[in-house]
Amino acid sequence: MSRLTIRRPPALRAGDTVAVVAPSGPVRPERIAQGLALLESWGLTVVPGAEVYARHGYLAGTDTQRGAALAWALTDPAIRGVFCARGGYGAQRVVDGLDLAGIGRDPKLVVGFSDITALHLALWRGARLASVHGPVLTQLTEEFPAVSVAALRTAIMSEQPVLLHREPEAETGSVTVPGPPVTGTLLGGNLCLLAASLGTPDLPPLDGAILMIEEVEEPPYKVDRMLTQLRRAGVLRGVAGIAVGQFTDCADEWPMSIVDVLLDRLGDLGVPVLGGLPFGHGEAARSVPVGVPATLDVSAGTLTVSPAVEQPR
Repeated sequence: MSRLTIRRPPALRAGDTVAVVAPSGPVRPERIAQGLALLESWGLTVVPGAEVYARHGYLAGTDTQRGAALAWALTDPAIRGVFCARGGYGAQRVVDGLDLAGIGRDPKLVVGFSDITALHLALWRGARLASVHGPVLTQLTEEFPAVSVAALRTAIMSEQPVLLHREPEAETGSVTVPGPPVTGTLLGGNLCLLAASLGTPDLPPLDGAILMIEEVEEPPYKVDRMLTQLRRAGVLRGVAGIAVGQFTDCADEWPMSIVDVLLDRLGDLGVPVLGGLPFGHGEAARSVPVGVPATLDVSAGTLTVSPAVEQPR
């Protein structure tokens, strides 16, 4: 793990201007209207990126359009935070064009998850920028749980650590491999994007890191394949521990469950593994800082994560 200094962006506060961009799949205005209103209710000035509602097949506009909007949001000094409209697919197609050195000189808070894992990884690799694995705007409707709304606001507007507790009744709640408490940089996100990042510059060395993984609508055999790919590539050999989040709707007709697969592929690595953590695509998912120190304690059933933000100057 590199010893380069982590860059924590300033915590957002009322009066700050934030951008909304769509680096992945397309979105309709009505799908994010409530999310825009929620951010504005916190005193933030929300500016949609140019052509945020564009569409190019399954992408939110061409690579040029999406890349330009993302570059603007990450480099304009007036913008203090960047929220992603939705996931889907496409972020990997534009991250190589980012001016990561310039982004590192004026760090902004970036929020998103799922396909946005590709952006989190690129920002960590090129700028050592801490960010927030949190909801996209299409989720911020009246159905979004109050506990998740509160967790998002805490993660972006305060310097409080994030404490996640194992939920035994969750689909991965029985995935536990005992071991002592371990501390390391929390990295990762969506498992599919981690596997797709193999062989690119953006999958960081995981020596000494705590790896977080989550997934949605992937049958157990595909999860097996992705974890096996990571194992064969050697990237799991040096991890300090693994934090397993929500594996939502990951089932098929075969008798091997997602719990069976996770224990089979992670249980012999010789490191502590804790499942049932509330982050991912499931109900009441919490926002989690990434690229910052965290402590995984299997006995206590907790993941404690340092804040992604610092006090504004």
